[in-house]
Amino acid sequence: MTSIARTLSIAAVTAFASLGAQAGELYGSHIEASFQSTRTRAEVHAEAAQAVTQFKNYVVVESNATPSTVDRATVQAEAVQAARLRQIAVGNRS
Repeated sequence: MTSIARTLSIAAVTAFASLGAQAGELYGSHIEASFQSTRTRAEVHAEAAQAVTQFKNYVVVESNATPSTVDRATVQAEAVQAARLRQIAVGNRS
């Protein structure tokens, strides 16, 4: 019985070793090694700096939105009342 267990354990170790040796091919590490950039670091940096300035003042323009006629205090009071009446789902019950 010990020889069977020993043989199986050796087979398992060799199987894991062969999978570990092929892990680079299995997960596509060769793709990163063959990639060649055509742009310089300065070009990429300049494009990133330009993109950051465009996103700093990002404002959503809602052309179809109508202005609200209800103030914030009224909405908050309605939310509190709905929560007390258990009209709002809480936790995993939704």
